[in-house]
Amino acid sequence: MVSLIIPTLNAQATLGATLAALVPGVVDGVIAEVVIVDGGSDDATLAIADGAGARVVSAPRGRGSQLRAGAEAAAGEWLLFLHADTVIEPGWPAEIRSFTARKNETRAAYFRYRLDHPGWRARLLEWIVALRCAVLALPYGDQGLLISRRLYERSGGFADLPIMEDVDLVRRIGRRRLTALRTGIVTSAQRYRHDGFARRMARNLACLTLYFLRVPPERLARLYRL
Repeated sequence: MVSLIIPTLNAQATLGATLAALVPGVVDGVIAEVVIVDGGSDDATLAIADGAGARVVSAPRGRGSQLRAGAEAAAGEWLLFLHADTVIEPGWPAEIRSFTARKNETRAAYFRYRLDHPGWRARLLEWIVALRCAVLALPYGDQGLLISRRLYERSGGFADLPIMEDVDLVRRIGRRRLTALRTGIVTSAQRYRHDGFARRMARNLACLTLYFLRVPPERLARLYRL
C-alpha cells in the first residue's frame, strides 16, 4: 500500500527509534516496504537499516536527490517521506489507512510537529510551526509527507536541491491539496540544543526568507550549516 522513504547520512543515533516506531504500520499491512536512501554513511546507519529489514539504496548526498531516488526506487502507489530523526506518535497506521482509503489521490498530508524537548521554548516553536502551516501552508520535511504517486509525479517530485527541497515541493502541490493529520511526529531537538533555540530559529527563518528572495539554494545550505 504505502512505500516509506527515509534519506540517511550518518544517522545511527536516531534511525533506530525512527524505524521502531514504524513496526505497527508494517504489522498492520499499511507499510508495504521501507526504503532507506543513503548518501554515503560511514557509521552504523546501514547496519541498523539492514537489521530492521529495510531496503537500502544509494544516492548522491543531498536530501533532495536522495528523496527523489527513493521515490524512483519505491514500488508503492502511495509514498510516505520521513526524516531519519523523527518518530511518529502512536495511532498513525489507522489514520494513514483512513486517508489513503478515501481516494485522496489528489491530496497530500503531513503530521503535526512535536519536538523532543520539555521546555517552553520547544512549545513556542511548535506553536510557530502550526501557525506557519495554517497561514502559509508550508509544512517542512520533518513533518513527513504522505502523497500518492500520481500527485507526486504530477507535481514534479523532489528537485535535486541541497536545502528547501521540502518547501519547493509543497509549494508546487499547493495549499488546497494539503491536509494536516491529527497524529504528531516528534523531531529531535539536537540542533536546537547545540545551537540554542533563538539562534537556530533565527537561522531557519533567514533561510526561508532568502529562499523566497531567490537566493541560490547552494548559498542557503552553507548558511544553514553554520
